Amino acid sequence: MKRNERFVITINRELGSGGRTVGRLLAAKLGVEFYDKAVIKGLEERYHLTVKEIERLKGRKQGWWPDFKRQMACGADMANYYIPQNGDEPELLDTDELFSAETEILNGIAAEESCVVAGRSGFYVFRHHPNHLRVLIQASMPFRVERVVRKQHVTEEEARKIIDKVDKMRENYVNKYTKTSRYDTRNYDIVISADGKTEEQIANLILKFIA
Repeated sequence: MKRNERFVITINRELGSGGRTVGRLLAAKLGVEFYDKAVIKGLEERYHLTVKEIERLKGRKQGWWPDFKRQMACGADMANYYIPQNGDEPELLDTDELFSAETEILNGIAAEESCVVAGRSGFYVFRHHPNHLRVLIQASMPFRVERVVRKQHVTEEEARKIIDKVDKMRENYVNKYTKTSRYDTRNYDIVISADGKTEEQIANLILKFIA
């Protein structure tokens, strides 16, 4: 990956590995934006970013993301920026439409700026991006359980159930839309174990890899 050109770093991670925190730290160190499920979902819900609406915005202006981002910063004006043309509330997106909408949003972002993206099947979404680093962060079960217990204030038994549920959900999601496994290391450029490392140390390891 070339840091002096527009780039995208995608971080897939196991729940409890600290991958999202690593992504935020890495983005801050590189001076670029960080995007994850919460950010993308917020854009979709607040501004009705369906595939149809994104295509309409892209048709207005070739570089649609900078224009959209600039107007988001305008505050109150954005409240009415994305209103369905028929005046009705947008229909709930099904899973297939949601994946397509997220893919459009992410590709629109990466086409205009360097960024770090956590999750969202980024290794697959950006598979054709010319300057893309794919990272997987894993950890042992004891490490993951301890972190989930500490972060979510649950018992060890509850933490294991949460981890098991999320692991299955994420694997099914990735398999459905990418026809591969998120655990297949061939999908990544670098795989890091979080055991014995802080999030800061992991972020620095990635920086060394791309230096």
